[in-house]
Amino acid sequence: MQKYQSINFLLNLLYSFLKLFLVALLFMGLARGYLLFSHGSISEFGLGELFASFFLGLRLDSSVLAYIFSLPVLLSPLFMFRFLQTKAYALFRVYFFLVFTVVFFMIFTDFSYFSFFGEHSTLMIFGVFDDDTEALVRTAFDNYNVALVAFFIVIILSIIYFIVFKILQEKKSISVEWGVLKGTGIYLSVIVLVALLGRGSLGLFPLAYNTPDPTSNQFLNNLSKSAPFALFDSYNAYEKSKNGNYDLIKDVGFRGKMDEAFKIHTQKATIDEKNLLNNIKYTTPVNKAIEDMPPHVVVVMVESFGMPLLDYQSKIFNIMGRIQKHFKEDILFNRFISASNGTVVSLEPLLLNITARPQSTAFAQGKYLNTAFTQASAKVYKDAGYETNFVYGGDLSWRNVGNFMSKQGFTNIDGRASIAKSLGENREEISHDWGVFDGYLYKYIEKKLKNATKPQFIFVLTTNNHPPYKIPNDYKSNTLELSEKLKAHITGDIDLAKRRFKDYAYAVDMAGEFLDHVKESGLAQKTVVVITGDNNTVEGIMKYDDYYNQTKRIPFYLYLPEYLKPYEKIDMTLASSHKDIFPTLYDLTLSDKEYMAIGTNLLDKNHIHCGFNDAGVIMSKDGGFKLDNPKTQAEAECQEYYKATLAVTEYLIKSQE
Repeated sequence: MQKYQSINFLLNLLYSFLKLFLVALLFMGLARGYLLFSHGSISEFGLGELFASFFLGLRLDSSVLAYIFSLPVLLSPLFMFRFLQTKAYALFRVYFFLVFTVVFFMIFTDFSYFSFFGEHSTLMIFGVFDDDTEALVRTAFDNYNVALVAFFIVIILSIIYFIVFKILQEKKSISVEWGVLKGTGIYLSVIVLVALLGRGSLGLFPLAYNTPDPTSNQFLNNLSKSAPFALFDSYNAYEKSKNGNYDLIKDVGFRGKMDEAFKIHTQKATIDEKNLLNNIKYTTPVNKAIEDMPPHVVVVMVESFGMPLLDYQSKIFNIMGRIQKHFKEDILFNRFISASNGTVVSLEPLLLNITARPQSTAFAQGKYLNTAFTQASAKVYKDAGYETNFVYGGDLSWRNVGNFMSKQGFTNIDGRASIAKSLGENREEISHDWGVFDGYLYKYIEKKLKNATKPQFIFVLTTNNHPPYKIPNDYKSNTLELSEKLKAHITGDIDLAKRRFKDYAYAVDMAGEFLDHVKESGLAQKTVVVITGDNNTVEGIMKYDDYYNQTKRIPFYLYLPEYLKPYEKIDMTLASSHKDIFPTLYDLTLSDKEYMAIGTNLLDKNHIHCGFNDAGVIMSKDGGFKLDNPKTQAEAECQEYYKATLAVTEYLIKSQE
């Protein structure tokens, strides 16, 4: 058997790899199972759906592991030389321990993201490098038992170490009398198998490149995805977007066909083909009442103000507080969805009169930081004689927001420091980790409105309803007793959910108190107020009975003084999103003023109305659906409109480089 030693050594080494591969595959499957039990319920899904989801997950995990094992498999023939055989197992033990440690941290990171946003990692996860690092660290310590998490990580790494070192030991499990030819054949077969597993598909594209939805259920579709692939894809998208190296117009099918995109977007058969941007220029109607008394316009973006939680409003779960009566009295578009799933990537498109672009980083974190966009909403009001104000409850250094907004038509840029100074308050005493408590922010807005000597346009971004979920000590919370129905829809930790709901209720109640003060004062007849949200991040800890119609819903609330109310009844069931806020406001608050915008006036009955979220959720008059999966004619029309709108948005942005 001596002459067969090298072949046997190779076969035993490959056999050890196989055992390690199967154990790793098992643990990755268990991780997926944990997501299912912690964020879903087996009883909700059919056996066939569960099998399809986990089988696709198995294929994706096998693909990840195939990439990991490809290098050891390719190098293994080198160790047929006897002088290297003593080093083989030691070398591969170190390699696999390090690589599996990296994979574990990828899965751990992805789990953390999934628990917050309800989906695997997207390019937003790399936004932490642009965020307030100190506040993020404080948030982690406030919300989680960091010592326990660290202990858990040590335990997992110890298990990885034990398994790798236990399996990769030199044992003679296989002993055959094979020659070089047969041994080479076996080895080449292993290489082919690894290659096929890595590709994951016999079709035109590798599985990781073109991953299908295995079921009609979005949660199970998300569940099947692989954490390492999600992170790699997110990083690639982040880098491309950061550097501006992606072709959105090509991606949505309008490369070389921009005239067609503008026709679909504007719903016109004839357009200005020489200057395409002329097609998205509009003029508000002449309105003598507005000319005689231009109203103050206040637009408030409330952090994480998702609508689905309001469905549980009751006497014992008073989540709405003082805003409830205003939502009943005034205009509330209730089929309105967020442009994106993050704060800054919803904020910027709203203020720039565009729709959010998928796989795109914030403008203020990329090459557009110093671009003064001509279509910015503040410039429209500034040109109409308004004093324009951007008011953020946090620090203006966050995401470069202060620098960026100073170029978008805002006369005044105010953050936490100037708010505290104006109110004569100690900044630290009226703040949580991310900014001033919302109650103080609204006091500042009220003061600015009451002291105004000219029409004010004020855009407000709040900071409460954000981890670590702190509210003022002197605020008395409403009753927030969780019903059994609500508990059944919570997928995360119940105690943490209660803290989130308490902060949510405070943020919403403060918005309601602000509306109370406006309506009870002389501001009532000269102030327009909009309340919206940036996203519905509560979706990360909840499950929904109707995913696409619920998960991205946020409010578009509108208070108008009597002299500005339209004569015709407003259809508050129109599908819409952030892009439509300012086109609607312009026609209601400005007289004979030109503007450029991607969205549409929701009072215009002659135009198609659809809502867009850059995660591929589209809202039509027939309901919400996933991109590339329309079920009705109305959904198909909204999908075509969405793609054309993305192309027009990108064309508008590129025109200002």
